[in-house]
Amino acid sequence: MEIAGILLSLRLNGLSVLLLLMTQVIGVAAALYTPGYLRLSETGPLARWLWPLMGVVLSALSLIWLATDLLTLYAALELMGLAAVGMLMLSGKAPALVAGMRYLLLALVGSLTYLLGVALILGHWGRLDLPGLAEVVEPGPVAWFAAALIGAGLALKAALFPLHAWLTPVHESAWTPVSALHAALVIKASLFILLQLWSILLPDAFYAPRVIAWLGMLAIVWGGLLAWRTDSLKTLVASSTVAQLGYLMVAFPLLLGPDIAPLPRALAWEGFWLQLMGHAFAKAAMFMAAGNLILATGESTLKGLAGTSRRLPLSLLVFGIASITLMGLPPSSGFTAKWLLLQAMVISQQWWAVAALLIGTLLTAAYIFRLFRYCFDETAPRHRYQPLAPGMELIALTLALTALALGLLAHFPLELMHGGSP
Repeated sequence: MEIAGILLSLRLNGLSVLLLLMTQVIGVAAALYTPGYLRLSETGPLARWLWPLMGVVLSALSLIWLATDLLTLYAALELMGLAAVGMLMLSGKAPALVAGMRYLLLALVGSLTYLLGVALILGHWGRLDLPGLAEVVEPGPVAWFAAALIGAGLALKAALFPLHAWLTPVHESAWTPVSALHAALVIKASLFILLQLWSILLPDAFYAPRVIAWLGMLAIVWGGLLAWRTDSLKTLVASSTVAQLGYLMVAFPLLLGPDIAPLPRALAWEGFWLQLMGHAFAKAAMFMAAGNLILATGESTLKGLAGTSRRLPLSLLVFGIASITLMGLPPSSGFTAKWLLLQAMVISQQWWAVAALLIGTLLTAAYIFRLFRYCFDETAPRHRYQPLAPGMELIALTLALTALALGLLAHFPLELMHGGSP
């Protein structure tokens, strides 16, 4: 479809199908989890707005996975971002409003830099459709500046290190189903668009992908240290998102860099998307498990959760299964994804990236076992527990097991997206 001389188009390939399925499964799980959560929480009259906002977020995400022009991508990204901000502020608490307004302002700054890059592309090449741009874009200052502007804007929206400072505060006061959707899906959309556009604007760039990769290494270490040092359960889960995004950033030189042989590039391609999907399911399950623990005990600190293993073993089991994926232990999707990425890194002799993955695994284990050390403290005083609504733990368990099963059945999604492009 062409509007005012701008070609708008959609595309459906194996990767799009996988991302659509991931979005719908996590969206349905969040929708099923929400009624029980709202009944047990002091949510207030604004809770009725959660459903339409959730629908807008999922619809906009689905459009992002399908769009192949910069105008549609921008419209869907803004629609998703505004709805996400609205969901994060629904609690009405002062910290939520402050964090939400900061998130909104930073998201608008990201949108502005993205639009400046798009304007540069439109003014120089006169088109916004991605297939057409792939044919006419030539390396040079225009492509580099456009890639820098778009990259900065999308990195801010995706909370990529070091532009991640807004992420933890918004999750501290957000409702659990909102945090699950945001961490699992919303921030992935900007990363998807970034990789999609840089593959056209910087197809054989040497420095830009390596800058992202080095920042990814710092993200793995910094996010892991933040999660290890915090005493807040929500901060732990949110900080781990910063570290987990670092694994995806480290893969950028293998996906976009020059002189990468076909085999390591193909392995990195499959490992990247498997890691993204596994993290989405595991992080949604982990936020739900954390929300269950906080809701049942009324405690949000690690020390306050001491002894919860006596009454909430299933929620801790969900947290543990999701952690297996984040740590990259077999047989989870995290293990399979990291194995593919490690193979690609070893073949291309990127030993610094191998070290980053190994350090990240150790840091993840450190902050996960720190939580369990408190929860399994048998000498802690007994809590007064609020019973959870039926199904809240089972929904989270289903998502955690899905992340685990993706590792055992990885050949199905990998065969579907084999040979595809973002």
